[in-house]
Order: sequence, then C-alpha cells, then structure tokens
Amino acid sequence: MTDNSFADDDAKPEPGIALCLSGGGYRAMVFHLGALIRLNEAGLLSRLARVSSVSGGSITAGYLALRWNDLAFDASGRATRLHLVVDKIRAMARTDVDAGAILGGLLLPGSIGDRVARSYDDELFEGAMLSDLPDDRSGKAPRFVINATNVQSGALWRFSRPYMGDYRVGLFRNPTLKLSLAVAASSAFPPVLSPVTVPIGDPVDPSTVGDLGPGFQTEAVLSDGGVYDNLGLEAAFKRYQTILVSDGGQKIAADETPAHDWMRHSIRILNIVDNQVRSLRKRQLIDAYEANDRTGTYWGIRTAFSDYGAPSDPLGCTGRDPRPLAETPTRLEALSDVVQEKLINWGYAIADTALRTHFGPALQSRYSVSITAPAGFPYGHGY
Repeated sequence: MTDNSFADDDAKPEPGIALCLSGGGYRAMVFHLGALIRLNEAGLLSRLARVSSVSGGSITAGYLALRWNDLAFDASGRATRLHLVVDKIRAMARTDVDAGAILGGLLLPGSIGDRVARSYDDELFEGAMLSDLPDDRSGKAPRFVINATNVQSGALWRFSRPYMGDYRVGLFRNPTLKLSLAVAASSAFPPVLSPVTVPIGDPVDPSTVGDLGPGFQTEAVLSDGGVYDNLGLEAAFKRYQTILVSDGGQKIAADETPAHDWMRHSIRILNIVDNQVRSLRKRQLIDAYEANDRTGTYWGIRTAFSDYGAPSDPLGCTGRDPRPLAETPTRLEALSDVVQEKLINWGYAIADTALRTHFGPALQSRYSVSITAPAGFPYGHGY
C-alpha cells in the first residue's frame, strides 16, 4: 500500500506537526477558532503537516481547508486573512441546523443527514468537493482528514483529498464527493443525526481491501467521528512526532437521578461511552508526552488555567471561570455573538497557555517559530 493508505499507521512517526480538532457541536466549532488564531500568531498554522478532525471540529477544519489557499501567508508564515475563516464560521454558528433537520427528516422526504449536509453546503461549502481541498503534496498545505465512524465495519472512516475509506473496507482514491456530505457524516451525533449514508461511485483500490468484501463497497453507513475517536487522534498520532490537540468536548456530569425512559436513557448511555472514549484517548496522549514518545501539547475547554503552571498570566486567566462555556450544549443550535466571542477568547487563552508551557525552546527551534506572550484577547471583553 502507498503513503495515501493506512500502511503508514504502523511506521515510525515522522517529523511534523499534526493538529487534532475534537467534536462538541457548535461549542467546539467556535472554541477551535480561538486556538487557530493563537496558532497563527505563533507561526504554527502554516507549519502544520496534518489537520485531523471529528464532528464539530470538522466544520471548522473543512472550511479552513477550503479557504487555505486564500489565507495569504506572509514571509513569517502567518495568515493575513484568517478572518475569512473566522467570520464565516461565526455566521454558521448563528444558524440553527439540528432542530430543523430533525423535524424535516421526520416529516418530509429525505434523511436528517441529507438536510444537515444541505445546510452546511448552503452556509459554508457552496458545492465544494473533496477534490477542492488543498493538495498537501505541494508542501504548502497540510493534509486535511475528516473522520467519521463506519457503522458497518466498526472502523474509523477517513475522508481526504486523495482518498476515503477504512482499513477493513479499503480505500477509494480521488473520491468524487461533496465536502458538505463528508462533514455531515463526521458530525452525525447519535441518535438523532445518525446515520449518514454516503454513496460510493468510485472503485476500491484492490491492494488496500481488508477483510470486508464487495458488499461494503457500494455505500458507507456512517456516524459521528466521535463515536470512535472524539479527539481526532487516530489519523495523526501514529504518523507525526508533534501532536497538538484542541478539545472542545463536554465532560459528562454526575446525575443522581438519571432518566429511565428509553430515549433519555439512551442519550445518557451514549454520553458515557463518549466520555470514556475521550478519556482513554487523552490518557494515551498524555502518557506519550510524559514518555517523550511524542511532543506537543493538549488544551481543553474544561482545562483549568492553573493546571499548566504557566510562566505568566498576561490575559488574566487566573480569576476567570470557563465552566459555564464548557457546559454549552452539544448542539448545532445558534449561539449568540456574546457566547461566540467568549468561546473564541477562551480557546485562544488556553491554547496560548498550553503552547507557552509545553511548546518550549527546543520545539520552537525545531519548527522555526518564536512564541511570545499575547497582547490581548481577540475580543476585548475576555470570557
């Protein structure tokens, strides 16, 4: 199998930076914007080799990918037009998607997933295909990998410009598929937005087929990427030495009297599964950092600023409480401008804290960047 397949997953990790954008609905989608702003200021955005995303993170990653060639990177490697992404994602965050898609899918022809994809296409992607993503072979863009869960094979299904597929079904080279449908599959939260059925019109590469045969090669029945990997680590961790993770996920809270009806009880069980998957992935990552098997850093929407022992607090994070933002529901439901700006500011602040603490002089030298303290929040009122 070639470099575009899963063979590299078993190889020794190579130099390079991978950024993982977690799931978490609109909350994560907007939180990640703050992290992208700070990564860009640090000169790291242009140095990414891979962006791996799931669920809400895939909305942000998908549009970042689509506009990558319009970002106008300057001589220092900083995008001068990142606002093109920020402004459009913020406009998306003002749009209700899930409730209308659910009602329409229940009452009218067409699936819920198709309606979510149509909303993404109308608001963001405007008919763009996976082939419109930047070509990472040029060395001027990362490879963008959008992850979903294949309900048929039980494996992680990857969408990218050069291929889509999983290790059991095989790879479909140069897929002819709308970007909006890939993002809709990645963000198909169970039980109500899942599944999304993706038709496969491309032939499978026979050299990549695993243990599943032709019956799995005509369509893929997909669910949210977070079902398998809510941090987006799988498509990045095995390949690259330096891993940055932005986690906008919501930790499950204790519930003294959990619901017993089948619908609410099912949602509670799904949330427990999600929390366990996220916790295991995070533990794997932290263990690798501590063993020096990987470099990089993790930041999360529920991370306490004090946990980092940062060298300084230029943004005054010590006295701020991000927990109300972390409790924003995992929905594709419109967020007010005030909440959006607070989420962006917190994503910016905690990414900055993680970078200044764990992306030290040796890493900065390796990747030719200099990370200095920020001058202020993207939006002046903090979070």
